[in-house]
Amino acid sequence: MLQRLFKLAENRTSAGREVFAGVATFTAMAYILAVNPAILMNGFGADPAIGTDPASASFLATKGALVTVTALTAAVSTLLMALLTNFPLALAPGMGINAFFAFSICLGAGVRWQEALGMVFINGCVFLALSLTGVREKIVRCIPYPLKIAVTCGIGIFIAFIGLKNAGIIVANPATLVAPGNFAEGPVALALAGIALVLLLVARRVPGAIIIGLAVITVAGIFVPDGQGGSVTRWPEQVFALPASPAPVLFKLEFGFLQSAESFLKVLPLILTLLLVDMFDNIGTLIGVTKRAGLLDADGHLPKANRALLADSMAAILSSLLGTSTVVSYIESASGVEAGGRTGLTAATTAGLMLLALFATPLILIVPAAATAPVLVVVGVFMLQTVTEIDMGDFRVAAPAVLTIIGIPLTFSIAEGIGLGLIAAALLALASGKPRAFTVTGYVIAAVFFLEFFHIFPFSG
Repeated sequence: MLQRLFKLAENRTSAGREVFAGVATFTAMAYILAVNPAILMNGFGADPAIGTDPASASFLATKGALVTVTALTAAVSTLLMALLTNFPLALAPGMGINAFFAFSICLGAGVRWQEALGMVFINGCVFLALSLTGVREKIVRCIPYPLKIAVTCGIGIFIAFIGLKNAGIIVANPATLVAPGNFAEGPVALALAGIALVLLLVARRVPGAIIIGLAVITVAGIFVPDGQGGSVTRWPEQVFALPASPAPVLFKLEFGFLQSAESFLKVLPLILTLLLVDMFDNIGTLIGVTKRAGLLDADGHLPKANRALLADSMAAILSSLLGTSTVVSYIESASGVEAGGRTGLTAATTAGLMLLALFATPLILIVPAAATAPVLVVVGVFMLQTVTEIDMGDFRVAAPAVLTIIGIPLTFSIAEGIGLGLIAAALLALASGKPRAFTVTGYVIAAVFFLEFFHIFPFSG
């Protein structure tokens, strides 16, 4: 059955190798089960009905639900990709997009998390339409490649900043904006030790380095005081249990922003940013992983690309219905490819392990910020490494890229950073007498951001 379904012989692989590769992929990306809920709770916690007290029943129920839906969306989306494409590609709620959801949409724009999920749903529906018509790839091509890389780099710094902030390694300062935290405090010292540990493990190419570091710091936190009479990590009442109910977030999406032109125009740049970030993330990962797996044809094109785009479009819709931020293809899939994975059986194995991990939800819920901070910092480093692909020797390339890279973390908004870069690229193309260096679609997107920045929309505030 496996041979017929996944064409193992045609891809010169075996069931054993594919299963092993699936375990490798799961080990590399399992951190998302703890990190995604931790990030999203910043936005969900803005709801007074949930609150920010980590010991309250509503907070714990919501965070538990997010663990469940994170695993469910990852498992179902990954299995969908496996069956539609037979690619060894895993999907899960995207790093960067979850931060945008929590900090830019919910906290920054003051959008309720239920309506933010509605925006994710619309994003998925638009994705599906664009994918079926072939327009999606054309939109991706209209953005200069250096800007796509710059967005990835800016999001990397943004994610690392969030990790440092959540762990107390950096704190707010009215004079200098940020300042070092108290490194002598137990949670801060533990987070710093975690960063050092994960950096060392990654540098030595230890398989599953990130999840090992997360586990070690979580266990160490049991013995480190939190300064409030307890420990950084609180021992769970039980180790294994049935998955937490997804009810607190399941099918909670709302569409209040569609009730008037004023409210829709207010969130339009946010929806546009969701589209752009998701496009860059998925296309880049899809090409990168499949290239390493040797799945591209002689011309460098990806067979069944339309099916892959269809799968992640459907995954985006699914994520909004279940109650989490947008699902994307994961670069950690490369770990499975390096282990020999060549077919959808690798992805199907990863999906199955995601579901099994749900029975360890009590352990996932005790992971402290001191343990997730190193993950965010290291993932940020991974994303920033691509900066070498930007030609900084060409000022017309460097200026928009740098504005994007620094704009995302300094404005604490992925949307603002992308907008700055696109506007700069459009202006430089026009001013240098080379308007065709930028596409018509690119000019339109830049114009939308310009109108929003200067509140020229008819109903903008």
